[in-house]
Amino acid sequence: MVRTQIQLTERQTRRLKAIANQRGVSVAELIRRAVDHALDAELLADKDEVRARALQVVGKYADTADDVSEQHDRYLAKAYQA
Repeated sequence: MVRTQIQLTERQTRRLKAIANQRGVSVAELIRRAVDHALDAELLADKDEVRARALQVVGKYADTADDVSEQHDRYLAKAYQA
């Protein structure tokens, strides 16, 4: 583990100590769990953004024919002209 220092308000410290006491864990463990939760949420937000961007193109090329495997160069050239 890496030791790090942070500064908390008195109110934050009191609340953390109370919650840690209720759960039977150290304040450090409670903070580690909170950091993990925040990092997981950030990862999910990144995945949601990527998914949203991917969904923006769904159906965008519905007018292309079923010959994409044969005419892919033509379609790419057209797409890059835009």
